[in-house]
Amino acid sequence: MSGPPQTARIIRVSGALAEAAPMRDASLYELVRVGERGLLGEVIRITGERGTVQVYEDTNGLRVGEPVALTGRALTLRLGPGLLGSVLDGVGRPLRQVAEITGDFIAPGAHAEALDPTKRWTFVPALTAGSRVSGGDVLGTIEERPGFTHRVMVPPGMTGVLAQIAGGDFTVADPVARLEGGAPLLLSQEWPVRQPRPVARRLAAQQPFVTGQRVFDFLFPVAEGGSVAVPGGFGTGKTVIEQSLAKYGAADVIVYVGCGERGNEMAEVLEEFPRLVDPATGRSLMERTVLVVNTSNMPVAAREASVYVGITIAEFYRDMGYRVALMADSLSRWAEALREIGARLQEMPGEEGYPTYLGNRLGAFYERAGSVSVLGTPQRSGALTVISAVSPPGGDFSEPVTQASLRVAGALWALDAGLAHQRQFPAVDWETSYSLHADALAPWFTARVGAEWPALRRRTLELLQRDRELREIASLVGPEALQDRDRLLLEAARVIREAVLGQSAYDPNDAASPVEKTFQLAALAHAFHDRGLAALDAGKPLEQLDLGVPRQALLAARRAGVDTLAARVAEAKSAIARIGA
Repeated sequence: MSGPPQTARIIRVSGALAEAAPMRDASLYELVRVGERGLLGEVIRITGERGTVQVYEDTNGLRVGEPVALTGRALTLRLGPGLLGSVLDGVGRPLRQVAEITGDFIAPGAHAEALDPTKRWTFVPALTAGSRVSGGDVLGTIEERPGFTHRVMVPPGMTGVLAQIAGGDFTVADPVARLEGGAPLLLSQEWPVRQPRPVARRLAAQQPFVTGQRVFDFLFPVAEGGSVAVPGGFGTGKTVIEQSLAKYGAADVIVYVGCGERGNEMAEVLEEFPRLVDPATGRSLMERTVLVVNTSNMPVAAREASVYVGITIAEFYRDMGYRVALMADSLSRWAEALREIGARLQEMPGEEGYPTYLGNRLGAFYERAGSVSVLGTPQRSGALTVISAVSPPGGDFSEPVTQASLRVAGALWALDAGLAHQRQFPAVDWETSYSLHADALAPWFTARVGAEWPALRRRTLELLQRDRELREIASLVGPEALQDRDRLLLEAARVIREAVLGQSAYDPNDAASPVEKTFQLAALAHAFHDRGLAALDAGKPLEQLDLGVPRQALLAARRAGVDTLAARVAEAKSAIARIGA
């Protein structure tokens, strides 16, 4: 006869990894409690009776011989009302509640639920007893935040007939309904973070994720439900761009993942986001935002988990029928965590030491983005757009993380340090950047602002390409050696860079640009070029063309608010018409 199960004990510790035996009953990616302090960990390898655990907390002081307890489940997040406005760490613990328990520094083994177990929510049923339900069906609603409806859904995989359902005030752990047979349906549900949430079907790109940033919406648009890689070296403005997208992007819910970023940078985000005013509601932006924070001094294994926590929350709100934007800053730090863990596991290294499965993991992450028809009734669609920053060492876009991202992302917004040093913000390199969604989204833009949109976009890219070539020639022979038409093109390209593509995140009238304003500015810039060419063809020398006045008029239109834009556009048109007069 076999005796009672033996308690697994640590036999080896190396950084964030611990090995324990016997672990014959463990499952891959099962959650465990490690050591006498109950550190949170996850089984990532099983060899015979030996299991390897990546520990999500600081392993200092962990000793050989300490126990390892299996929990019987994977790393799981409780999803429900109360997530909006919260700040979670890399494994889903609310930092405010953890601070109340352990102080400003997270003590090893600290535990807190992602959702407040004591807060009561007013549930309004949408169904009655006797209704047949299945995964994704909306049981009822809660007002999670003023003006924001939280739809309480049947968890995926559950089906049956409602034996009872009741309205009233409940906590997230209280059953609001029961199926025939006794299975309870709670205000909240649990979901393993590494497993994508199921959908009914994926939808084709239909409309853009409008960012409010002219260079993105005009030249490199991304579809709602698309994915974008934003590589850039230090100081190119990745974080400012992601904060601007969080504030002005056309999304109902924002999930911001600070993955391995500097502590002072994340402290700035935590300080700034509550002060940002949501243009749609006039209230704090934090009311529709979830922050997942894992700074560079936090345990590396939790960094690897943080992006999965963030995207699981994003999928949950997508399933309610909302447009969700996930900002991941940055995936390079996440890949570095994979590299460190892989090295400690003594896995075969790939390019630059990254694990050989880096591309597969990145692809699986990006593929969780999408515009979808969600499960259940009433029928509804939702979109999850992923914008991921990448921090290539030295700004080298040929490094593995950037290249792996390019293979699966639908758009590339490449940031250039040279443009940042020239004070061109956003510092987007229009020669390197691209969008695979531009043609599919062209009908939406033409219906919204005019049939000239695709032609203006194409002309702008061609003009900027020619501008780059002419500036290289001018650097060798001097601008005076160029023909008047070429010198005019250089001036027109300068106007496009300053008045159309350039944007100030700190100017209230310029921080966000509706697509209508973007179209008007682009049309004015090309009218400036066309009018100058007509004057040259009429025999006027370039020196006699007064280009400074229309240029200033265009810049004034760029800085105009909604109430003054029409007047500034009219002034710019008048100034352009006088070129060569």
